[in-house]
Amino acid sequence: MLAAGRVTAARNKFRSATVLTSRAETPNTCLMKVDRADPRWAASLATGGLVLVLGWFAFVRGVRVPILGMVDLGVHEFGHLLFSWAPELIMVLMGNGTQSLLPLIVAACFVWFRRDWPAAGLCLAWCGTTLQDASVYIADAPYQALPLLKENSIHDWAYVLGAEQFYATDKAALIATCVKDVGLAFLVLGFG
Repeated sequence: MLAAGRVTAARNKFRSATVLTSRAETPNTCLMKVDRADPRWAASLATGGLVLVLGWFAFVRGVRVPILGMVDLGVHEFGHLLFSWAPELIMVLMGNGTQSLLPLIVAACFVWFRRDWPAAGLCLAWCGTTLQDASVYIADAPYQALPLLKENSIHDWAYVLGAEQFYATDKAALIATCVKDVGLAFLVLGFG
């Protein structure tokens, strides 16, 4: 009888230690607490709306996102400048490479330093739009019909996929589709 009393006392002690005293302490399996007094749920909702807008421009309409598309173009050109010391193939690839890596780096900083998941999700969606933009550029490699910033400049993907490097302009549409699909995956990750 004495042993059963000890077990019951231990069980009661465990239960009292696990009883939660307020709703704010309720455990949640999500990465962010759900507390109506906490304004972060509104940020998550706003982020979801912005991700839908980014996806609508990039994947439904198939155009660059207003304003953000010009930022992407600047980052793309900065990537060429930043890697101008590297071999020409690397320098050409790092236009779209930098354009797509910057949102991922910013997302990692939001997660690592601020634990700001909605901002990180928005950056992942931004990365998705840059990859969709890159897919349009890749698909244009065989035709070189897109207007470039200046005349007589090289088309990045015509150079990479063309006779100068990989002899793969016939695979430009397949590569572009794969890049677009990865961009869509990043957009969905940004939403979730």
